[in-house]
Amino acid sequence: MRKIIVSFLAVTLCLLFSQSIKAEIKLPAIVSSNMVLQRNTTVVLWGWADANEKITIETSWLKQKMKLKADNEGNWRIEVETTNSKATQRIKISSEASDIILENILFGEVWLCSGQSNMYQPLKGYNGQPTFGSNTAVAKSYNTNLRLFSVDKVGSKTPMQDIENYTAWQQASPTNVLDFSAIGYFFGQQLQEILDCPVGIIHTSWGGSLVQAWMSNEAISPYQKVDLEKVDVSKKANRIPTALFNSMINPLVPYAIKGVLWYQGESNRKEPENYKKLFPAMVEDWRTRWAIGDFPVYYVQIAPYTYDKKSSYQTVENTAFIREAQLECLDLIPNAGIAITMDIGDENSIHPPKKKEVADRLLYNALNQTYGYKTIDYASPTYASHEVKDGGVIVKFKNAATGLYSYDKLEGFEIAGADKIFYPADAKIVNRKEVYVMSDKVQNPVAVRYAWCNWIVGTLFDTNLLPASSFRTDKWNDAVQFEK
Repeated sequence: MRKIIVSFLAVTLCLLFSQSIKAEIKLPAIVSSNMVLQRNTTVVLWGWADANEKITIETSWLKQKMKLKADNEGNWRIEVETTNSKATQRIKISSEASDIILENILFGEVWLCSGQSNMYQPLKGYNGQPTFGSNTAVAKSYNTNLRLFSVDKVGSKTPMQDIENYTAWQQASPTNVLDFSAIGYFFGQQLQEILDCPVGIIHTSWGGSLVQAWMSNEAISPYQKVDLEKVDVSKKANRIPTALFNSMINPLVPYAIKGVLWYQGESNRKEPENYKKLFPAMVEDWRTRWAIGDFPVYYVQIAPYTYDKKSSYQTVENTAFIREAQLECLDLIPNAGIAITMDIGDENSIHPPKKKEVADRLLYNALNQTYGYKTIDYASPTYASHEVKDGGVIVKFKNAATGLYSYDKLEGFEIAGADKIFYPADAKIVNRKEVYVMSDKVQNPVAVRYAWCNWIVGTLFDTNLLPASSFRTDKWNDAVQFEK
C-alpha cells in the first residue's frame, strides 16, 4: 500500500512539474514595446511557443480578439491590419503560460538602413572623423515620434531566427542618438517632421562589408558556391558570403517596412561588373522574402576619395568604374533611386563628414518617388547623349529640366579623339542645359569623360544643386590619359 501511495505522489509531482515548465511565448527582438508598425497596411506578428500552443492576441485598435495555434514545431505568425492613427497602441499576447503586454506602440513609416561604414558612421562620428552638424542635431533630437532600433554586428553560418545582439526600440533623445547611424537619424528625423507621422528606423550595417555578405545562399548561388562548414564566422564575418544576411537581415523578415536605404560599395570597388549582378540580385531576394512587393530601395553612390594615388586610369583601381556600375544599377532595379555624392567626398577620409547632405538626397528620392511630393527634385543630371560640333562635343543630359549649374568654372572634363588618349578639356554650360567640351589638343574629338578618377570635387549640378555623376561617353577598355 505504501509503495502505491509513493508511486501516485511521484506521478502527480511529475504532472505538476511538467505543467509548470510549459514554455512561455517568445517574440523576436524586433517585436517589442516602443516599436513602430508600418501604418495603413498588413503587418506580421510572429514568434515561438510550445507545439500546438493556443494563443490569443488582443490589440487596442481592433475590436475582435485573434486566436491562433502554433504549429507542430512551435512556430506561429498572424497578419494584422494597422491604421493611420497617431495614438499610442497596445498589444496583449497570451497563452496558458504567457501574458505578454507590448506598450507605447506607434503606427508610422518604417525604413531599414544597411550597408557598410558610411551607413554605420554614428552621429558622433568616428575618432578624428566628424559628422558635421552632430552637436546641434543631438541637442534637438528629443522626439517621441521617432523610434530607433539597432542590430549589433555578428555573423552566422546559417540563417538565424532571431537577432543575437541588439539595441531595442527606443525614442530618439540626446542620450541615445549619438551612437546611431547618422544617415539613418537625419533621414528619419526629417521624414517624421515633413510627413507629421511617426517614423521607425531599423539600422543594420557593418563597416568594410562586401555585398556578398548581405546575400542569402539562394541569392548568391548562381554566382558563386558558398561552403561555410570550416569557416570561422567570428573573424571577419563582414567579408564572408551570406554571413551577415543570416544573422542581421533574415531575423528581421517579415517585419513590415516601407523601404530600404543602402550605402555600400567601397568593399566591392574592384569588381564593378560583378557588383552590377550581385546588388540587384540581393535586392530581388530581399523583396521576395519580405513578400510586400517591390518596396523602394534608395542607395548612395560612393563618394570620391584618394584611394590609391597611383591607380591606373583604365583599371578597376579607378573608382569611377564602380560609380558607373552603381549608376547603371538604376536600370536593373525597379523602384530604386540613387544619391550622387560627387561634391561631398573627402580627399583624405573614406568617411565624408557631410552625412546630412547624403541623407537629404535619399530623402528627396523618398519624398518624390514614394510619398508623392512631385515638386521635390530628386534625380541628378545624367549623361544622355553627345554630338560632335564646332571642333568640340556637346553633351546632353537627362534630369536637367530646370537647367544645369556650376558654382564657378567647370572642371574635371576630358576629351579624346580616335586615338583614345584623353586630354584635359575646357567645358562650359551652353543653353543652360548642355555642356560644350573642347581642347586644342584634340582636333577631331570622339569621346568625353567627366570626373573619371578617384578623387575630385564635382562641379556640375542641376539648379537644385544635385550633382552629376562621373560619366563617360565611350565604352573603351584601352583608353589612356595624357601625361604631361
